[in-house]
Amino acid sequence: MLMTLSSALAVMGQKRADAPIQDKPFIQEYSIKYNYDNSGNELFQAASDRNGYIQVISLHGLLRPRAGEMLFPGTLVKDVQYKPTSDKGIRAVVNYQDQLVYVDDVAVLSNAWAGRLFTRHNLPEARILEAGKDFTFLISDGKKLQLLNMEGSLWEGESADAVNEIAYDAANNQFWILGENSIQVFQPGKNNLKQVLSRPGLTAIEVWKNQLVAGTSDGYFTVDLQSHQAGEMQKNLPWTEITCVKNIDGDLWLGSTWGAFKRNDQGKYDYYASKRWLPSDEVIDIAKGPENSVLILTGKGLGQICRQEMTLYDKAMYFEKQVRERHIRFGFNGTISGMTDGDVTTGSLETSDNDGLWTTMYLAGEVFRYVVTKSDEALQNVRESMDAMERLYSINPVPGFPSRSFERRGYKYHDKPWRRAEDPEWDWKSTTSSDEAIGHIFAFGAIAELVDVPELKDQAIMLIDTLMSHALKHDHYLVDWNGEPTLWGKWTPEYVNARPVGVGDRKINSSNYIGMLQTAYHFTEKEKYKKAAFDLMENHGYLENLMLPMSKIGRAAEDADDWSKMLSESWNHSDDEMYYCGYWGLYRYAFDKELKAKFKEAIVDHWEAERPEKEGLWNIMTALVGKDDYDFDNAAWYLREYPLDMINWTVKNSHRKDIELLPENFREQSTAEVLPPDELRISRHNANRFGLDGGSDGRSEYSAGDIWLLPYWIGRYLGVISEPATK
Repeated sequence: MLMTLSSALAVMGQKRADAPIQDKPFIQEYSIKYNYDNSGNELFQAASDRNGYIQVISLHGLLRPRAGEMLFPGTLVKDVQYKPTSDKGIRAVVNYQDQLVYVDDVAVLSNAWAGRLFTRHNLPEARILEAGKDFTFLISDGKKLQLLNMEGSLWEGESADAVNEIAYDAANNQFWILGENSIQVFQPGKNNLKQVLSRPGLTAIEVWKNQLVAGTSDGYFTVDLQSHQAGEMQKNLPWTEITCVKNIDGDLWLGSTWGAFKRNDQGKYDYYASKRWLPSDEVIDIAKGPENSVLILTGKGLGQICRQEMTLYDKAMYFEKQVRERHIRFGFNGTISGMTDGDVTTGSLETSDNDGLWTTMYLAGEVFRYVVTKSDEALQNVRESMDAMERLYSINPVPGFPSRSFERRGYKYHDKPWRRAEDPEWDWKSTTSSDEAIGHIFAFGAIAELVDVPELKDQAIMLIDTLMSHALKHDHYLVDWNGEPTLWGKWTPEYVNARPVGVGDRKINSSNYIGMLQTAYHFTEKEKYKKAAFDLMENHGYLENLMLPMSKIGRAAEDADDWSKMLSESWNHSDDEMYYCGYWGLYRYAFDKELKAKFKEAIVDHWEAERPEKEGLWNIMTALVGKDDYDFDNAAWYLREYPLDMINWTVKNSHRKDIELLPENFREQSTAEVLPPDELRISRHNANRFGLDGGSDGRSEYSAGDIWLLPYWIGRYLGVISEPATK
């Protein structure tokens, strides 16, 4: 188990029984991988028994898993726990009555039932085994067949086709036999072997829900168990080259040459591919595992898909631990990079252009956590991150200018944006952008409003005033160490209104900056901020800019300037993140009711444009403006489906046959329906959730601080997510 938590006792505050997302336990999946270094076709079968003992049949005998936990793979090693079994040269295994039954060159045998099952057979090359009722077993060497029970042989015969697999139909007491080009059925008692159909390309069979499922090299089809009528070929799958089919507790699982997938209640498929789930994507076998898990055997080892019941709060506590253990640098919320194959112990915390933004998103989440729970731990997290944020302003010589990051001297100065600090121990990063600034104002505003600790409130208000005084002093620019505006720190009308109306920078900069000025006025009551905001709205069109419907945002015309064309090549998902960070100050601290109503209209319009992405944070944060349903079921789906494994594995989906691809479009929506988060690469909220392929081969681990904890905790604060259900 990943954790043992008492959800009901751990969280204070109101239960929010009216919350649209009731935090009831759900099944969280994660993978434990057991790697196998040998190459070639050496692994054949996986199985486990009622004791949770896992074994793998291999070319070199029985193997078993050693060590292994989530994020820290184990290995498959030779199984020597009971040598009288492992020394026999086991060829196949089957789980019968939750016990392991084997076949070797001499007998069908088991260590269960006090070892009484030991029935000799006449097929020294036997390598296929299936169990029937009342301790009957059908075995094959690939051509001949033999039926046995505890007393001995009941029938022997030979197949007209090769025998590749056997599946038992308990309802009709018959064995289905897969050949290279045919499917046959054998009925014990009648002892007749009958061909049901002939078809090339058959690869696997399994009995599931009163039908036989037959996998092929290009999809699967079903066969009625009684009429023997074959159904239509199913190709609307993640991948159609089927290698195995298994019925696991009533769920249909299929293995392929490109991952495994399970048919879900909606008739679609949950896809398990990439090293997030499996040692490799070449699936050989699938079997029931211990403790409600599923074993997926691949050419490079075993993947155990574990299934644990938890609440969203439990998941939050797991992620809180992940952030604090591995992702905090001087109070910043950072990424681990330079890893080897997903091993977090091989990577190092990196600085980032967006240390300020990722930290303020995590910081805001911890603010909401503190407000909801009054957690001392959350409050201390806020203090530490606020210290890092304040130092961004003090470590450089430019009054009011926030550095992008800072680092101990000797590690980063060779990179062009890095500057020497006055303190000889430190360097700081220049070129700060507007996405940093809006993140700062979002988190500082939340602290100033909600945290009941006077020194933190004062610190937040001071930083708001510091940043916004700098912007006003420099005519709505962020001005760097060299006296020049940074590339992206520009809110001045000369820049904003130079863009054509439909170019996104015009709308986003207007929206963000008005929200920033409102926040500054709300907490400082300095008229200069209110005056500047109304001047921009009334005399420079910032209100019209920010109210422009999202449907009007698009590519610049051919006669537009090159910069506008570059800005509008496609939808900017970083803008989405900036908009929503800015909506806190835009709506919450609006100057008057009339503006607040307009801002709500703009926010809901944006949410409508974002709905296809099913982005949990956008859906939850839209609740800022009222109690309407902003697809909160999809927000819950997002939070529950997000993987516990935050490793940036390489993930591919563009090959899938079960997705509807769309023509190229401005929003870069590649498919008719977005895939679940655990089937996509790990990404922050500034990425396109319709990106099908991506990742970096496990070379980095992202922090859950901004990705998952912010939507969860702001959802708790806004009353969208309830307190966890009592266990």
